[in-house]
Amino acid sequence: MNIQVYTIPGCTYCVKLKRLLDRDNIAYIQTVVDDTVSFKLQHPKCSGFPFTVIDGEEIGGIMDTAKFLLDKGLVKRRK
Repeated sequence: MNIQVYTIPGCTYCVKLKRLLDRDNIAYIQTVVDDTVSFKLQHPKCSGFPFTVIDGEEIGGIMDTAKFLLDKGLVKRRK
């Protein structure tokens, strides 16, 4: 599975998503986005950061990514 996580500096949600992936030992590639305007023009589904693309499919932000990973059984809920 190819997971690409796009982040911006100082983003607390970006840190939380990376912690989730790290906690469950899920490999990912992080790209720090410098020009968010250009990025959002290339990825119209992106409304904020982090933004995740899995196997070429644009998943979305932290909540969409967490739901996708839960539905696929790749992460477990924390109690």
